[in-house]
Amino acid sequence: MANATNAPVIYWFRQDLRLSDLPALRAAIDSGAPVIPFFAIDEDTPGEWAPGNASRWWLQHSLLALSASIEKRGGRLVVQRGGSEALLSQLVAETGAHAVYCSQAYEPWNRSLEDHVATSLATLGVALHCLPGSLIFTPGDILNQAGEPFKVFTPFWRHCRTRLPEQRLLPAPKKGDFAASTPAGLAPSDWQLLRASEQPVADWHDLWEPGAQGAQQALQRFLDHALEGYRDGRDIPAIAGTSRLSPHLHWGDISPREVIATLQAAPVGELEDDREKFIAELGWREFNQHLLYHFPHIDQQPFKPAFTSMPWQQNEDGFEAWKEGRTGYPIVDAGMRELKATGFMHNRVRMICASFLTKHLLVPWQWGARWFWDTLVDADLANNSGGWQWVAGCGADASPWFRIFNPVLQGRKFDPEGAYVRRWVPELTDLPDRHLHAPWELPPMLSASSGVTLGETYPHPIVDHATAREAALQAYKERSSAPSADAG
Repeated sequence: MANATNAPVIYWFRQDLRLSDLPALRAAIDSGAPVIPFFAIDEDTPGEWAPGNASRWWLQHSLLALSASIEKRGGRLVVQRGGSEALLSQLVAETGAHAVYCSQAYEPWNRSLEDHVATSLATLGVALHCLPGSLIFTPGDILNQAGEPFKVFTPFWRHCRTRLPEQRLLPAPKKGDFAASTPAGLAPSDWQLLRASEQPVADWHDLWEPGAQGAQQALQRFLDHALEGYRDGRDIPAIAGTSRLSPHLHWGDISPREVIATLQAAPVGELEDDREKFIAELGWREFNQHLLYHFPHIDQQPFKPAFTSMPWQQNEDGFEAWKEGRTGYPIVDAGMRELKATGFMHNRVRMICASFLTKHLLVPWQWGARWFWDTLVDADLANNSGGWQWVAGCGADASPWFRIFNPVLQGRKFDPEGAYVRRWVPELTDLPDRHLHAPWELPPMLSASSGVTLGETYPHPIVDHATAREAALQAYKERSSAPSADAG
């Protein structure tokens, strides 16, 4: 039913840069009022969690895709720069909008922002309607039998899996749903998301297509080429064995509901185990989001209080070598170079690289999480914090603190033919497979023919694995209340 005054409503986009299956946008349209689509480039309100360089690249191009989709439907995305709270109040005053709609976001700063915006709008007699849209389940709705948040993934997902609703997806707006006339906004050339001094080193358009269309294509590629064998293939970094949907999910180019609905509708036949494993990976994303909602300190502090006394080392030199992919451990260096070149790193390699930083170098996990935040196109506060704490052993349902990945064995297991290392560490291309993941074991007689001279063409290992492992075990034992366990 059309609003009697024909006053518009505002839809405030944030991490939901799509038009389909968006409950809050559908509610705005169903109000009957013309919808003004709005996005605030707000780099101050998030504080230290403002998007990093790689995320800004993704945001720029996902916003362009969203803007084009809105224009096809007769509307125009209003993009302005500044504080979200002030800009929304100004936009309401300028347009006479009688309501603002948005999707809920669950980072601590976003939740605080929603409260402040709601209060500011209320003084203008305008309501803020926040609806779920970025997760499968609303945090707070999934609790254990004691009415408390789950702290272990397996029971959490077992509980969720039995409650997966039928995925009835919401349609995109049609022509006439958006307001025909909108206030002025910034032209894309004035968004200032891409800083000249921080341009990606490669043409990432060859690697990624941000936006809803790109998300649909990535999902279809996964179904056609990677779902079969996903349970095992997802651990092999040299093959296209994963969905690469993570940046699309973070920025809301596609909803997790639509991903699940598409998977459930696909005729997978004998691939049921692969499909269930992938859906469980969506569950791991969900688990981390719910954890951050209930325990908002875990973006900065360990989930397990005993780890606040962990004797981390301020190892600046080791940290720089790790960031630059010159640790002397090929699988680690390959991962860090992939990250720099593509804004992405294979998940198995993320675990190896994170373990090396926190357990071989005893560098605080927060340093690594910060670097990933700045360099990943899929940087997500909940998943990034949860992943780093899992590897460091201080998170909920974390890997045991005494589990220390051997980067040589990890490389030989998950990159046995060396295709991944050879792609990203080309100076090692001519090494025999048996020496590729431990080039310091190369016999002198093969050094010349391989073109590898340690300390010149490729670095010596910056730490000895056995020595670093013992130091890490001792450091972990020294922290207060460390559980006793076999070092294994």
